[in-house]
Amino acid sequence: MNAIEVRNISKRYGSLQALHDVSFEVGRGEVFGLIGPDGSGKTTLFRILCTLLLPDEGTASVDGFDTVRQMSDIRRRVGYMPGRFSLYQDLTVEENLRFFATLFGTTVEEGYDSIKAIYSQIERFRDRRAGALSGGMKQKLALSCALVHSPSVLFLDEPTTGVDPVSRKELWEMLGTLKERGITIVASTPYLDEVRRCERVAFLNQGRVLGIDTPEVILERFKDVFMPEPLPSAGSSRQSQLMEGDDPSPGKGKGVPGAVGAPAGGADAPAIEVSHLVKAFGTFHAVDDISFSVKRGEIFGFLGANGAGKTTAMHMLTGLNQPTSGTGSVAGFDIRTEHEQIKKHIGYMSQKFSLYEDLTVSENIRLFAGIYGMAPAEISAKTTRLLKDLDFEAHAHDLVKSLPLGWKQKLAFSVSIFHAPAIVFLDEPTGGVDPATRRQFWELIRQAAARGITVFVTTHYMDEAEYCDRISIMVDGKISAIGTPDELKRQLGQPDMDHVFTYLARQAKRGD
Repeated sequence: MNAIEVRNISKRYGSLQALHDVSFEVGRGEVFGLIGPDGSGKTTLFRILCTLLLPDEGTASVDGFDTVRQMSDIRRRVGYMPGRFSLYQDLTVEENLRFFATLFGTTVEEGYDSIKAIYSQIERFRDRRAGALSGGMKQKLALSCALVHSPSVLFLDEPTTGVDPVSRKELWEMLGTLKERGITIVASTPYLDEVRRCERVAFLNQGRVLGIDTPEVILERFKDVFMPEPLPSAGSSRQSQLMEGDDPSPGKGKGVPGAVGAPAGGADAPAIEVSHLVKAFGTFHAVDDISFSVKRGEIFGFLGANGAGKTTAMHMLTGLNQPTSGTGSVAGFDIRTEHEQIKKHIGYMSQKFSLYEDLTVSENIRLFAGIYGMAPAEISAKTTRLLKDLDFEAHAHDLVKSLPLGWKQKLAFSVSIFHAPAIVFLDEPTGGVDPATRRQFWELIRQAAARGITVFVTTHYMDEAEYCDRISIMVDGKISAIGTPDELKRQLGQPDMDHVFTYLARQAKRGD
């Protein structure tokens, strides 16, 4: 008997056909991948198999039990780890674990042997609130919560989105141990190295299964989605230009509207300059004496493992937090005394895209333009141009929540630079996005940088690190390395940025 059987499942949300006649089987003890572009129906399918949604048509069984008629039997036998970890942020590590154990009618003590290998790595932080954990620790806690009742089937919906490469590798090592115990694992992921760890994968697109086979066969068959032609790495001529401090070409890039204002202090002044910056929380130095500068028009990658201190550093640079000591300037303004000026001269885009889902496309543009103090006439003219450049003219009055994820991403980026900032901060802007859409987004970044906008970006995708002009990598609150991708690979003797990152991150000494 198979662990999972799906027969002709369909699901509709109003006029949207989320799943259409989906069928597949998963063998007991198999590691099976559900992969596909954003909005292809993966999460809907997970929720049906976990008995959180009812299908409109078709049947499904998990561990021999029907997902409609035998919900309670299935819920006792499955573990589910949805995207964003599903933890209660205000509860401690131990309180989260006990809560989930109670939901499944067991106790932490009874289920401890099932989670010992994973939970023992974070048990010393049992009294820390989940919201204060690093991404890697949240990942381990969420997996412990999903396993505390000893399930036979584990569903993982993009469990490593927003998690650094080292923590991702650790999670999949844990999954290998669970497979050895006979647990069936169904996982979705946008990371190709994780796709290749599955024994078989099903490719979903627009709610349909277009192929089921080994990862190698599916990735080759649908390589236009999963393996698009990479962008050229930062060119040597551009590197030379930036290192000399010259202003990049201001030529207009399609889809990136607005003129770029120079940072205060003149065109030759660094866009960002930091000297001996420290941020302490009691005796803990989240950011521990970092110094660096970023040229105008540079694409600067700010990398680090979860908990390394990069988010804290970014909060200081964007005026959201004050340093304990040290100095810094952003767009020519002092981060200690002129943080309100900084906010007016930068753009910001987070992993969640910073859009209001219940407002239309035009309403989002007008709202953010107004926040940045733009005049109504300027807003109107630039909105018309932006909608045309993005080919959004027919969708100006569509609610943002109705847009495909890739469209939201383009809109959020365009809104973040709508007021022509000197610098745009991008905090993991492509987390969980499929490779083809990520490539399109980086084309927009390149266009913005070519027009003089400085791009300060964090990412956990190491192929994106190759697109940066320079990179810094934080370890234990300090900048462990800084340079161009080629320089770092050469200096550390590593073949690619993934190996560079892993080599440095594994040298971390302080606990999460």
